[in-house]
Amino acid sequence: MNTLSLAHTAASPAPAASRTVGDLLREWRQRRRMSQLLLATEAEISTRHLSFVESGRALPSREMVMHLAERLDVPLRARNALLVAAGYAPLFRERPLSDPQLAAAREAVELVLKGHEPYPALAIDRHWTIVATNNALAPLLSGASAELLQPPVNALRLSLHPQGIAASIVNWHAWREHVLARLQRQIEVSGDDTLSALRDELAGYPAPPDADAADPADAGFNQVAVPLRLRTPIGVLSFFSTTTVFGTPVDVTLSELAIEAFFPADQQTAAALRAFAAGERAASAGATADVNARAG
Repeated sequence: MNTLSLAHTAASPAPAASRTVGDLLREWRQRRRMSQLLLATEAEISTRHLSFVESGRALPSREMVMHLAERLDVPLRARNALLVAAGYAPLFRERPLSDPQLAAAREAVELVLKGHEPYPALAIDRHWTIVATNNALAPLLSGASAELLQPPVNALRLSLHPQGIAASIVNWHAWREHVLARLQRQIEVSGDDTLSALRDELAGYPAPPDADAADPADAGFNQVAVPLRLRTPIGVLSFFSTTTVFGTPVDVTLSELAIEAFFPADQQTAAALRAFAAGERAASAGATADVNARAG
């Protein structure tokens, strides 16, 4: 896994152009659990006009497609699909993360990841593929197989796969429930088939042999958030996480990038991570001094 190294993830193949813009708009409206009346009211158009658009009796203008997509909170990638289905060119570009125009965004991601040390953090794409990490993530992954750590690495697969870190998760059942629930919410919002397949895959993984149904240490903290509790070479570590996304992106890749930052849920975890980071710095400084001495 590359530390602080953003890797380009390939775009998904374009969907077959057999769906009409009306079909897609109706699908998004139903996914948002909105009636035609509610959407028409929010979009300030007539229900009759919306009905004609959905049935194919009226072709919406480019502006109307974008207007309805905004009211439905459609992701940028799917907004491009709506435009194409209506016969218009895509509006939002999808650049690789290595593109010079995303240099400022890459720098921002790296600053956030590095600045979060000595606590672990990682950047992921829309399918939970890891595109960057910081140095503090290493102790959490010590039990994972080398195969699962070969790029592209899926963060959720890595956490629940029997050959990943599943056996190291103290509260595996609670964490699995949290992961699957979060993934299901993403599927409901995005309608992403790849995420649906990932959910089905994760749901089929067996529990580790020594997984307990409940961890007494979670009783109090679960009232605030579901922690991730891991057995690691530096002790049992407990975390809660936050998610950071870019505000008002107009690039597809940037709109789908998120940073998962893990914070210590107790003083023991914070102390262990600070000590680990200090040890790593001391070892690095010692190695540098040794190289310089030999060179001299």
